[in-house]
Amino acid sequence: MKHRSVIAALAIIIAMPASGGPICTVEDIFAPQDKHVHGSSIVQCPNGDLLTCWFYGSGERTADDVLIQGARLRKGQTEWSGVFLMADSPGFPDCNPVLFRDAKDRLWLFWIAVHANRWECSVTKYRRADNYQADGPPQWSWQGTIELKPGDAFADTLKAKFDELDIDEGIWGEYALPYTRLLVEAAADKRKRQFGWMTRIHPLVLPTGRILLPLYSDGFNVSLAAISDDLGETWRASLPIVGLGPIQPTLVRRNSGEILAYMRDGGDAPNRVLLSRSTDDGETWSAATDTDIPNPSSSLEVIALQDGHWFMVCNDTEDGRHLLTAFLSDDEGHTWKWSRPLESSKDRSESYAYPSVIQSQDGLLHMTYSYKGQNGATIRHRTINTEWIKAPERPVRGVARREAP
Repeated sequence: MKHRSVIAALAIIIAMPASGGPICTVEDIFAPQDKHVHGSSIVQCPNGDLLTCWFYGSGERTADDVLIQGARLRKGQTEWSGVFLMADSPGFPDCNPVLFRDAKDRLWLFWIAVHANRWECSVTKYRRADNYQADGPPQWSWQGTIELKPGDAFADTLKAKFDELDIDEGIWGEYALPYTRLLVEAAADKRKRQFGWMTRIHPLVLPTGRILLPLYSDGFNVSLAAISDDLGETWRASLPIVGLGPIQPTLVRRNSGEILAYMRDGGDAPNRVLLSRSTDDGETWSAATDTDIPNPSSSLEVIALQDGHWFMVCNDTEDGRHLLTAFLSDDEGHTWKWSRPLESSKDRSESYAYPSVIQSQDGLLHMTYSYKGQNGATIRHRTINTEWIKAPERPVRGVARREAP
């Protein structure tokens, strides 16, 4: 794919009435092609435009040509702009971009530059723009790195939470030490604690103005939140979210102030979305435990809507990314009363993964996600409303939540 305007020839409108009723539209942002495109993020600009980005190249962490691309959908238009460059660290893979508008309406792009072609050596980078609503890429005014220093309490928390979970690791020997013991020993290394924190999902802004940027580590196979109380000028690390592979957290806040982190399951069976809780604005987190939502080790996102409902998009299978489903809750995630498949490939020849979701100013739900089929790969954009999820009403398949104490 060249860095020029590449518009998908097909825009499928499933249902879009002139006014009211269910809405669902879908289009490819660019024509399917043979490069690897993945990990998209979407944001709405103050003028109503949509801006999205993704990483593009010959692969992921082992491909040094990987960079961040983007495209723009003008308000009221149906075709996305040509593809443009958003960020590139020459000679290093750039992955997992995240777009975010802060309280000053500044645009942030968070992403990782992978050093030594290893996830655990990644560096968290960001760019910021005040002018980003013209054609083409944003005009970046500032760029830097987010440097975190998890302290000794990081290792102490790992051990305490693993002890709390009482994990049965089966047979082991002194030449093959338990998984949890290896992680606790690694956590004593300051350098290992300070590197490899990776982006994936939109930040959460609390009523106080605090920004929680969800991060995860493939080195430790845990997550945490980067915390900023000064609009992103400085950042510090929360204590870790510990469990068997709780990664790529998506954060959502209840009216009580409790924050839930839903996460990809990077651990052992059963393959389920993992859940952790914070009651102190993201400083500390409960041990991550299984929900009843299937997860094939794939990213998901949950957001709170303007009317109080919660919206989730995920691959609700245990063994593949051939099904992508929208869920809706009217009780802040205690139960998910409605669900409806967004994409499904019965023969598993197509995959749909890594959704990024927002609610636009007009109340519509927008998502971008990776699509891969026989004709190649692209980033797909879908727009729905809650009426579409509810009509016809579809009872959720076995997802009554097992809440943590």
